[in-house]
Amino acid sequence: MDSIKTRISQTLPPKSTFSVDQIPDLYGRVVLITGGNTGIGYETAKAVLAKNAKVYIACRSCEKGENALASLREETGKEAHFLQMDLASLASVREAARKLLELEPKLHILFNNAGVMEPSIDLLTADGYDLTVGTNVLGPYYFTSLILPALVAAADEGPYKARIVNTSSMASETPPKAIDYLAFKEDDKKRRALGTQGLYYASKWMTLVYTAEFCRRHKGLGIVTAAVNPGVVQTELQRHWTGVQACMAKMLHPTPYGALTQLYAGTTEPADEFNGGYFIPWARRGKPNPTSQDPAEGKRLWEWLEAQVKAHE
Repeated sequence: MDSIKTRISQTLPPKSTFSVDQIPDLYGRVVLITGGNTGIGYETAKAVLAKNAKVYIACRSCEKGENALASLREETGKEAHFLQMDLASLASVREAARKLLELEPKLHILFNNAGVMEPSIDLLTADGYDLTVGTNVLGPYYFTSLILPALVAAADEGPYKARIVNTSSMASETPPKAIDYLAFKEDDKKRRALGTQGLYYASKWMTLVYTAEFCRRHKGLGIVTAAVNPGVVQTELQRHWTGVQACMAKMLHPTPYGALTQLYAGTTEPADEFNGGYFIPWARRGKPNPTSQDPAEGKRLWEWLEAQVKAHE
């Protein structure tokens, strides 16, 4: 019953008490949004750009990135910057991090917003991982690890804490069966047994696990790390939906609503006190799936992520 109430509360949340007008002036702060070219990421970029932040949007397609810059310019009268990065390629992630660190010694806010939702089971990353887990978990972990010095430098600058906001989902509320990490690359039979939905749910649960473990390992750095469920929102993520799912898409909230929760976690002063927090629609503190907060799970995931990165460096 509690699970049903939780899902209803997050699917049909109360009216937001937070709006983009409450975002403080961000002059002098550098913000990077992965997937900032479309959907929730684009709305996030538009909001922080309007508040005078220096904004980078990161995405795979140069054409889509440049088109987004043009749209942001038209809507806000301000210039954003483009960083090419394919989260499904560790080499691309590594190169993007190198470029960013050359351009910006300090990064104040990182929105790990980009992701995929239930793509074809046949799709893999450039390095042979399941596309969902590779894009939603491994890629963001690697990018965050590589640009951590810029986040630390921004935190040391003060008076604001640096922020990392990781996009999870209500899908994380579904407790996964024991995670077998072989399913994400080595054992294709196990991967296919999970199915597209199981892989997506696992990736969003792993995002909560990673966020909690990051906080444990990086205490005292002046970085606030949070995970968010942006809500049941219309975005390009649903492009793989068919049949009943396509009908359900008609019930989704408008895209700008999806940016509210991560903007609250990423920009507002009260969220400074919520390191390791989980935020739900719209801009409310929530309780993450308890299984995702287990230090043993955090250690398992972190060690797996480290091993995958080392294998490709």
